[in-house]
Parts: sequence; C-alpha cells; structure tokens
Amino acid sequence: MTKPGPRNLITDVSGITVGNAHDEKARTGVTVVLPGERCVAAGDVRGGGPGTRETDALEPHNLVDAIDAVVLSGGSVYGLEAHGGVAAWLGARGRGFSMAGEIVSPVVPGAILFDLTNGGDKNWGETPPYRALGMEAAAGAEAGFALGNAGAGYGAQAGAYKGGLGSASAITDDGFEVGALVAVNPFGSPVMPGSDAFWAWHAEQGKEFGGRRPDANWTPPVMDFPTDTKMGGPQKGGNTTIGVVAVNAALTPAEAKRVTMMAQDGYARAIRPIHTLFDGDTVYALATGAVAVPGPRALLVSRLGMIAADCMARAVARGVYEAETLGTARSYRDVFGV
Repeated sequence: MTKPGPRNLITDVSGITVGNAHDEKARTGVTVVLPGERCVAAGDVRGGGPGTRETDALEPHNLVDAIDAVVLSGGSVYGLEAHGGVAAWLGARGRGFSMAGEIVSPVVPGAILFDLTNGGDKNWGETPPYRALGMEAAAGAEAGFALGNAGAGYGAQAGAYKGGLGSASAITDDGFEVGALVAVNPFGSPVMPGSDAFWAWHAEQGKEFGGRRPDANWTPPVMDFPTDTKMGGPQKGGNTTIGVVAVNAALTPAEAKRVTMMAQDGYARAIRPIHTLFDGDTVYALATGAVAVPGPRALLVSRLGMIAADCMARAVARGVYEAETLGTARSYRDVFGV
C-alpha cells in the first residue's frame, strides 16, 4: 500500500530539496532539484526535440555514477545557461566530483523547455537571465516550494491550457519514498477532450487536482490529434515536458535507469499525444540510497518504477491544475470555473 507523503511533493523523499526562481517580465523560470548529498542518477529522453545537458554522461556504462543537482529550465537553448550557474554555485561551495586535490567538478544534468513565444520580453541581448536564475534557485532550495506558475513551469503552456510546475509523492508501508516533479509544457493535452477531467484522473489521490471525473456518457476520442471544444486544440510553440523522479532506495545506475524509463509512462498516462516531434520529453531519476534494497532486487526496482510513473502522472495534472492564467494562456481553473 502507498499513500501521499506529508507534503505531497518530491521533497517527501528524504534529503531532496527544490528551489524555484522566475523572471516575471520574461515569463520564464528555473527549477533546481538539490539532493543533500551526491546521489545515483539516470536520464531518459523520448521526445523528438530534446534540449539536455550531461544526460549521456549518466548512462550506466559511463564514468559518472553520481550527480550533484538536476536543473529544469525554460528558455529553450538559452536556458542551458542555468545549468552552468548551478554548477558554479555548487563548485564555489566545494560540492562536486573531485578531480584533483581541492578542485571539484559538479555534475549537473538537466533539460530545457520551449517558452520563447509566450508573450514575455525575451529581448535580453547577450545576457539571458538563466545563469542568475539558476544560482537563485539553487540558493533557495528547501523542502517546501510552490506549484503552478513557479520555476521552470512559470511560462509553460500545456496544450491549450496554462502549464505549470507539478509534484506528487507516495510513501510505501515498507519504508520506501517516491516523488515526482515536472514542468508541464507539452504539445498535447492533459485534459480529456469534451470533458473537464484530466487524463490522469484514475491516479488521483483525494482531490489533489480537483476530483473531476469523466462523464458516464463521455465518448473516447478518435485516433487523431485531440481537439478541445473550449480552447481550439493544442498549440504549437508550447512544447516539452521535463521532470525528475526520486526514490530513497539504494539503486545502481542501471536500476535507476529502469525507474526513469518506467516513469516516462506517467507522461503517457497524463498527456495525449506525448513524445511527439514537437516535444523534448525527458525524465531524470535520483536514488538517494538511504534504504537498502532487499531481494529480489528486480521485483522492487519494477515496483518503484510503477509507483514513480503514477506519481509522475499525478504531478502532471497537479502542475496544470495549480497553474494560473498568464497573458493569453488561460488556466484550467479559469476555463472550467473551478
């Protein structure tokens, strides 16, 4: 049995903190997931238009076996500067992989989403705000953090609705902690067409994203891109869903990779369509190692991956539900009057 943690955030996984920073004028932001200590990590990319940093380094056959932080950023290619800002912030504090003596090299993987056409002022010339936003987010990392129009989700759009930052958690009876964090900015829709129900309604815990359910007479959609009678269907220009799952189990890099791959199914349960050529959908997994994995390991790893996928689906819906109207991007709650 599982139940949401006390915060229902990824920070219910002990040792994980999250920091957000945004630029209101530019309508963009950065989210940093900061573990208390270096931990095992993995990444998985399935979208057709990804923008990532150091993701390949996390493959189990490569040298890197632990990371220092994960960064999710708006800004498309400009947002990759946020990762450098976080690396500099960590390095200045002596946190990172020791290369030679006191010199450290922080390992900071992460991904970016496209929010350049959301109406914000992107006339930043040669000084995009992302390096500074990354450092601000890292410095402010803590257990509690805002959802919706926050961090990397600040300028996001989820299909026809305002996107946002979402998170959810699950605690098992035998002491395992699982959490998910996501910046929801897909081409596809998080809402069932002709309905006010989220695709992820079946995974909802309590009324964490409104408690809406599809009507008994709801008709399954045709096998084509979804349309929405209220909003006119998905909008190109808002694309890419990027997220992180975390577990407190002592996983190997290969096991973390499997959890990451299974967590991508959370996107598929919550967004339709997903993993298109317009999206750069990416998930990272962190394993803090606080709890030993009993045998059979394969069974537990698969179980953690299943729970992580459900947490991710819930986090997607929460990110959209908690978002607020920004400019022409109307929020789910404004559209449906909830």
